[in-house]
Amino acid sequence: MFHPRFTARVLFVTLLLGVPGFRPPTVQAATWVFLSLASEKRIDSYRLDEATGTLALVARNVVDAGEPGALAISDDRRWMLAAIRSTGRLASFKVDTAHGTLTPVSVVDAGADPAHISLDRTNRYLLAAYYVAGKVSVHRIQTDGTLSAQPVQELPTADKAHAIVPDRTNRFVYVPHTGSNVIFQFKFDPARGLLAPLMPDRKSTPAGTGPRHLAWHPDQPIAYVDNEQGSSVTPWRMNSETGDLSPGETVSTIPADFRETNSCAEIRIDRRGRLLFVANRGHNSIASFRIDASGTVLRPAGHGATEPVPRSFDLDPSGRYLFAAGEVTGKLATFRIDRDSGALDRIATQEVGARPWWVMVVGD
Repeated sequence: MFHPRFTARVLFVTLLLGVPGFRPPTVQAATWVFLSLASEKRIDSYRLDEATGTLALVARNVVDAGEPGALAISDDRRWMLAAIRSTGRLASFKVDTAHGTLTPVSVVDAGADPAHISLDRTNRYLLAAYYVAGKVSVHRIQTDGTLSAQPVQELPTADKAHAIVPDRTNRFVYVPHTGSNVIFQFKFDPARGLLAPLMPDRKSTPAGTGPRHLAWHPDQPIAYVDNEQGSSVTPWRMNSETGDLSPGETVSTIPADFRETNSCAEIRIDRRGRLLFVANRGHNSIASFRIDASGTVLRPAGHGATEPVPRSFDLDPSGRYLFAAGEVTGKLATFRIDRDSGALDRIATQEVGARPWWVMVVGD
């Protein structure tokens, strides 16, 4: 039997829904910033105030499996996946997006130094690239968030595999390698979770380039790859039928007069496909680029000074804020993004903990 107050409340709302022009109040989902801290063996959760860009620490989630690095999250936000680089494991967690807490679900042995992970577009498989082991793997993600104890597949690639990313159609997967100056190309079978080499199976880049990470244009078959040793970024157009990549013009990420040592780390693109950002370690900055309508021409738009050694950064979904972690200082810098020019304005810096390795923003 319904409580009389509950019944009256339902009746009141039902009557309001019939009033012309009435719209029920919308509930704004929280935007979270998750930060993996290698030396702390934690993944911390921050809630973003979207009006001000302020971050509030909500939860400190201890990771017993080792030092967390790369993170990924399922589209429904139920499961977070983490690469545990220190112990060569992969871990999954249940996410409570109301409180920012993570509950461990499973840990599996995987291979030496998993540098990067991503989910396929069906969210049924976890893809991993291994920096030391020089391989890639595919693990099944069960409906309860558990990772399969054994991989669906493992394939040897080459020295220093540093990222593994499916294309937007989920038919192809690409793996940049910083050591051997190649990008491996695979066809992906999402029904079985299997990779098969394309022909050719890799694209070579000039010596000393070091392709590292990859970001896809939201609307076009173009992958932007930042080059670790080359301090540059290259757009690669994908053949939609064969999956083969073709390079465009490479653009430097550092000022022409900078003569000190530098290496690139993370790369991100905004949801509109108009702005691209690349992290410089050495110059200690985030380089901004405007993307033309073709998607293949990058125009430098300046640099935002970061904390030393910005290994990882991410954008909020609105494209208004960028969060960059300084691996050396243990501080997180918040930037406001000029969405027209791509210029970055640092608006806050806060202590977060030792060796922040990964920044992941989750929101609508």
